[in-house]
Order: sequence, then C-alpha cells, then structure tokens
Amino acid sequence: MRVLGIESSCDETAVAVYDHAIGLLSHRIHSQVAMHQAYGGVVPELASRDHVRRLLPLVREALTAAESDKESIDAIAYTAGPGLIGALLVGAGFASGLGLSWGKPALGIHHLEGHLLAPLLEPNPPSFPFLALLVSGGHTQLVDVVRLGEYRILGETLDDAAGEAFDKTAKLLGLPYPGGAALAALAETGRSGQVVFPRPMLDRPGLDFSFSGLKTAAWVVLRGRELAESAKADIARGFEEAVVDVLAEKCRRALTLTGHRRLVIAGGVGANRRLRERLAAVASQAQAAVYFPRTEFCTDNAAMIALAGCLRWGAGMREGVGMSARANWELGSIGV
Repeated sequence: MRVLGIESSCDETAVAVYDHAIGLLSHRIHSQVAMHQAYGGVVPELASRDHVRRLLPLVREALTAAESDKESIDAIAYTAGPGLIGALLVGAGFASGLGLSWGKPALGIHHLEGHLLAPLLEPNPPSFPFLALLVSGGHTQLVDVVRLGEYRILGETLDDAAGEAFDKTAKLLGLPYPGGAALAALAETGRSGQVVFPRPMLDRPGLDFSFSGLKTAAWVVLRGRELAESAKADIARGFEEAVVDVLAEKCRRALTLTGHRRLVIAGGVGANRRLRERLAAVASQAQAAVYFPRTEFCTDNAAMIALAGCLRWGAGMREGVGMSARANWELGSIGV
C-alpha cells in the first residue's frame, strides 16, 4: 500500500508519500509564514491562492524523491477538515481531480486524526490504546485513543486553544508572527517567578481547559506600559509556565482516570521545549511512556495525512472516499 498525502488546511502546503512496508518515503512542505507576516496572521484568501500555485510542483517533487510515479500510488489521502474552508476546498478538489485522472481513490482525512497518529511515524511508535494531548493553535483536547478511528474526547478548551493564547499574548508583547514560537524563545531568557499568572480551572475537577483568562491577564499586566526587553521576557516566562502547568496537571489527571501507560503529545504546541520536559516528568511519575513526534511533524504536514490514509485504507475504512471539505468537524464523529 503506497499513499500520496496532501495537506492544505491552513497556511502550509504539504505533500508526502508513505508506504506501509517501508515507511515514509518523502515529504515536502511550503510554509506561507513570510507572506502572512505583513498582516499579523493568516489571510484565508491569500492562503487558498497560494495552495493552488504550490500543490502540483510539490507533488512532482515528492514523487521524484520517493522514486514513485502514478502507477505505484495506490490511493490519495487529503485533509478534508477541520480548517479554513477555502484552503480545504483547494486540497480536496486537487486530490479528487488527481484521483480521477490517475484512476486512484481519494480519501478525506480528519486533520486532528493525522496529528494523533503522527507519533507512529517515529522509530518507536506507541501502540493502541493511549492517551493523547492534542495541543495546537486551534485545538486543545485530551483524547482517549482506543484504536484507529475510535476517539473519545475527555476534555477540551471552553474558549481559546493554548496555541491561540500563545499567539495573542505574543502580539500583546509586540513579537513578530508567528507569535507562539517567538514567545517561547523570549521566555528562555526570562526569570521564573517574577510574573505569576493564574492557572485556569486547576481549582476544580475535570479535564476541560480555559485559556482566554490568561490572555486577559497578560493584557492587564501590559496595558499602558513601556517595558524593557528583560521585563517582557519575564512576562513571557510567567505566561509559558502557567500554560505548561495547566497542561501538565490535566495530563496527570487523565492518566490517573484512564489508567493508560502511554501518553502521546500532538500538535504545534507540542514542540515547546518546556512543555516536553514537564510532560516527560509527569509520565515518569505515572509510570507511563511519553511519545512526541519530531518537531517537523508537530506542525501541519502531509506525512501524517499519508500515514492516516494508509492505515485507514489498509483497515478497510472506506468512509470519506470522494471529495469532501468541512470547516468544522468533530473528532469524535469521524467513525471507522
């Protein structure tokens, strides 16, 4: 089974080739960060138009690098949602058209399922079942991953996602886009304990999250003040530590609740160094193993989409064949 994967849910255009027997053969990605920097965030129309320009050249590059051609590809997997609807439609239309041209099936994949399965790209992948923390710019969820296609949401954010809170606070600090990575870099030079932020929802039971209050707390600290770079670094450090503390404690609770001995971290915020260190400690205390995808597979990529497509097709899961794009799509409803 050899699958061509296509990712276009937001501002990365990506293509990959995955073989069930060999593994990942190639992956290519074009980031639109430079184009969107002038606007301080992703402009959906510009993102969609750039996907149109980039997809075909990236497919050619990925196939060449994988020493593959259309005859050796068995199926095409593409991100069907959730995401920016225009960007999703570009990828879905391209994949479906390519599938018709090549005589290959096109299979729509849930973007978050791709993230959940990304650690399976590593040399020491986790086995099912496992607990997953999916933490990105658009989502913060704790998921009980029972098996392929069966995902139970244990807790999720009630407002802002952790990555969104990072980005918005970075903007308040005057940091460049993309803000989350810039805030984490600034926090490395900050002093712990100089600025203390609240730890939302740790004073009550449950596994849900809330990060909008943290963003507001940062605004209160910063409003009307001209701050030296060192003071900004202390604020960034305090903010990052608050987010990490919340995520770590919720993971500890979820491990206790489920009894799982495998913890998977997925999504762009999973690349944060301080978060990785804390979650590794939490897992160790719970006598659990922790699994991180490599940094390049934390953010949006086509390798995880190709892998998910290969696993689904190999397991006989045919739901999603054809053209589909959904801006909103609950992870727990994707079915098997």
